[in-house]
Amino acid sequence: MRRILCLALIWLYAGGAWAFEPFVVKDIQVEGLQRITTGTVYNYLPIKVGDRLDEHLAEQVLRELFKTGFFKDVKLARRGDILLVRVQERPSIAEIKLSGNKDISTEDIKKSLKQIGLAEGRVFDRSMLDKVEQELVRQYYNNGKYAVHVKSTVKSLERNRVAVSIDVSEGEVAKIRAINIVGNRAFSEKELLDDFQLGPTGPFSFFSSSDKYSKQRLAGDLETLRSYYMDRGYIDFSITSTQVSITPDKRHVYITINIREGDKFTVGEIALGGKLVVDERQLRELVKLQPGETFSRSKVTQAVNSITERISAEGYAFANVNAIPDYDHGKRQVSLRFFVDPGKRVYVRRINISGNTKTRDDVVRREMRQMEGGLLAIEKLNLSRRRLNRLGYFGQVNIETPAVPGTPDQVDVNVSVTEQPSGSFSAGIGYSQAQGALVNASITQNNFLGTGTSNSLTINNSRVNTIYSFSYTNPYYTKDGISRGFRAFYRETNAGNANVARYLTDVYGGGVNYGLPLNENNTFRFGLDYEHTYLKTTDNTPQEFQDFINENGDKYDVFNASLGWIYDTRNRSLFPTEGVRNKLNLQVAIPGSTLEYYKIELNHKRYIPVGKKSTILLRGEVNYGDGLGDLGGPPPFEYFYTGGSQSVRGFQANSLGPRSAAGTSSRSLGGTVETVGGVEFLFPPSADNDSLRLALFADVGNVYTDFDAFDAGKLRSSYGVGLVWLTPVGVLKLSYAKPLYYESDDDLDPLQFTIGMSY
Repeated sequence: MRRILCLALIWLYAGGAWAFEPFVVKDIQVEGLQRITTGTVYNYLPIKVGDRLDEHLAEQVLRELFKTGFFKDVKLARRGDILLVRVQERPSIAEIKLSGNKDISTEDIKKSLKQIGLAEGRVFDRSMLDKVEQELVRQYYNNGKYAVHVKSTVKSLERNRVAVSIDVSEGEVAKIRAINIVGNRAFSEKELLDDFQLGPTGPFSFFSSSDKYSKQRLAGDLETLRSYYMDRGYIDFSITSTQVSITPDKRHVYITINIREGDKFTVGEIALGGKLVVDERQLRELVKLQPGETFSRSKVTQAVNSITERISAEGYAFANVNAIPDYDHGKRQVSLRFFVDPGKRVYVRRINISGNTKTRDDVVRREMRQMEGGLLAIEKLNLSRRRLNRLGYFGQVNIETPAVPGTPDQVDVNVSVTEQPSGSFSAGIGYSQAQGALVNASITQNNFLGTGTSNSLTINNSRVNTIYSFSYTNPYYTKDGISRGFRAFYRETNAGNANVARYLTDVYGGGVNYGLPLNENNTFRFGLDYEHTYLKTTDNTPQEFQDFINENGDKYDVFNASLGWIYDTRNRSLFPTEGVRNKLNLQVAIPGSTLEYYKIELNHKRYIPVGKKSTILLRGEVNYGDGLGDLGGPPPFEYFYTGGSQSVRGFQANSLGPRSAAGTSSRSLGGTVETVGGVEFLFPPSADNDSLRLALFADVGNVYTDFDAFDAGKLRSSYGVGLVWLTPVGVLKLSYAKPLYYESDDDLDPLQFTIGMSY
């Protein structure tokens, strides 16, 4: 439009609308300016006093002034030897108002507008506003909102200003009715769509947005489809076209993906080349592909990464490994040659820490597994980053390795951290079917004064327990990483409210414990605790407890020595998807205690990844306790219990096991032997949901008076479905279980849940 107007003005000038003879300009005067200064106009004029103005130069003057975008009209006139430049300024933008936008924030839109020159105080250009409307519509289309409507209005204000209003009616996200794949022969459509983030509306769509169309997520799914074929030998696979059809009401979309599979290729010869700084046999073991098997792009990538990591462990931190394929379409084979260029060995000159305004340098340095003066190892850097992230002191941890100027074989390691609050005060309420209403409050400082020590004061209250405790832990009591902790506590327990034998205890005590890291995954723990226990009875306390009190009294001073071992390779603590966690603990009431006994507890959990985010959990637990000296067994208040949401679901909490022989209580007495096991298939309802897991599970377990009473035929079992949801008020665990094997006097409880408790 601007070009047409400019040409029209030039035509009027050249065609005689302003007829004149070329002349020498003695002066230049600008008329019609309001905000723009005369000097600004002079800067853009391609003419100056003393120049001869002719038709060609006049055209250039008009063109340059229109090009500035400041004016909506420019005319040239002559008064004697004076050139008159008469302009009409475009209005300036006084304000920009946005309304109706939710998916795209007002701040983001205004930033984008400013980048293209549409901002408050700038010159208003209607053509730019039209482009803004089109771009907003395009962005909403990418988010699946095809019913979006963008309307802009321009209101004139005094002093040649305008107010711009942009009103957005977003509409609803178009939902997917169907995704069709055309051209697939080797795999069914269901197999190909299983890993897609997008999908038609289903029973779990309420928890996710998988049925809401998004151009970006479709692009991700197309790459997933491409990887699926490439990992199964179809190296010539291609997506020929993708169509997204929108229903007339713009509420639903149909997606059609046309593909060409090509032929299936196998692996031919595998060779290693270049400079092999590691024994070739070791490197070949890292290649998980064998001649004759189906080609897999992901296995090739895995082999490249494994070889690179192995070479970097020798100090060649910047090694370059390339997989060079050789295709034989006649034999449908891919031969691979892994070419290794190790580069030079690189040493670390200095480790620099920055960003830790509160945390002391030594707290950061003690987590570093890369040492100054040593060979640079990427694996050690990655391990250092993970250890720093697990501290919880920092929001971000960045590690860079810039080269030392003038030294080709040295680098510095720059560790940059962004601190976050490591102290917290929390208070909350929750509910558990086993413990009833829960009230808790805690004050925790995990990085006290930047020293890395942890201090905690906790108060918990439920219908089963009232607990007051204080603890202090120094994770680096010694420079070698030995931890030391202290605790003191007071606990009142009403066991009858936990569905077990009715008795009361008041316990107070304290202790000290140490942790000795054996390596990155193994920790040995030992400690010594003192507990004073006052055992009280009620009218319905079983005779077994009465007999124990008659023989041993009702007050006990116990010194517990504990030894433990923890093996943990999980990738994270909440919703882990891979790894193993084993825990073994031995607790012994040593001589000098009122009661002498011991307890052994063994717990195992194994997480096996299935697909991208699904996991199989295998778990098992065996606990045993017995007496020492004249004590025939552990005290009854130290017995094991099982049943409920934390062990064998479908049975009432703590209800399994032997019951009172005297008949004064139909509740479980617990036992000295507990065994529990289970298998779970955990999966998110959609690929983009990280706060929710669904589960299919089977549980088995029971409690026995001793090993001689163990009978596999008396194990209780159940199966069902479950849900674990990380809600704003805590972790919600919900399960519905159907007993598989049970007896008529068992207390069944198919629907169980807890909320506000840790997972």
